[in-house]
Amino acid sequence: MTTQTQTPARIALVGDRSPNVTAHRRLPRLLEALADDDRLVLDAYWIGTDDAEEPDAVRGFDAVWVVPGSPYRSEAGALAAIRTAREEGIPFLGTCGGFQHTLLEFAHHVCGLTDVAHAENDPDAEDRLIEPLACSLVGHEGTVTLAPGSLAESVLGADRSIERYHCSYGPGRHLDTLRAHGLRFTGADENGEVRVVELPGHPFFLATLFQPELFGDGSRPHPVVRALARAAVRHAELAGVPAGA
Repeated sequence: MTTQTQTPARIALVGDRSPNVTAHRRLPRLLEALADDDRLVLDAYWIGTDDAEEPDAVRGFDAVWVVPGSPYRSEAGALAAIRTAREEGIPFLGTCGGFQHTLLEFAHHVCGLTDVAHAENDPDAEDRLIEPLACSLVGHEGTVTLAPGSLAESVLGADRSIERYHCSYGPGRHLDTLRAHGLRFTGADENGEVRVVELPGHPFFLATLFQPELFGDGSRPHPVVRALARAAVRHAELAGVPAGA
């Protein structure tokens, strides 16, 4: 069992909180279960995407989770939070809309694809990295096959998993460019479409198009959520160790 830290790990929940989003309603219960059952105590702070535009919005946190609920009020804020977590080694999870914006952030700031767009935010864009899915995944459940040796496989403890979605948009063009610049696609659906992405060399950087928030009845954290919590606690513990200790 994981040892509880003296000071809770601080997690930034980046998204535009709404009682109409199932994932948002489930988060408090999931955080309680992590504390009660796993002794993983997280002090959660909601940061709206417009507030996330501030340069220091997520600095000092032990984890950043860009949650579902797109279109976000501020695409720029979501991208800024993801960039800070990526560049500063803060444990990161992006789910559903967070997954989509993870690809967009990497395309803009690592690959130099500054003109690629998210079709939900800019439907008239000529070059769309995130496009309407041929078949909407809203309310869909499907098999995700995971790459051997990946973080995703380690977290889920299997090479495949049945997961739930609530999404109408997914990755389209430029995936080879993202891959060439270091992003690793480690989960795919039955048709080979990308559903999981991670960043090797980062302490914990994972994004899923499926929604782990929709796992079960919402009373038990999905393994992906539990893994983020463990990474956050480790980050907090390391931050509390004096230099040279």
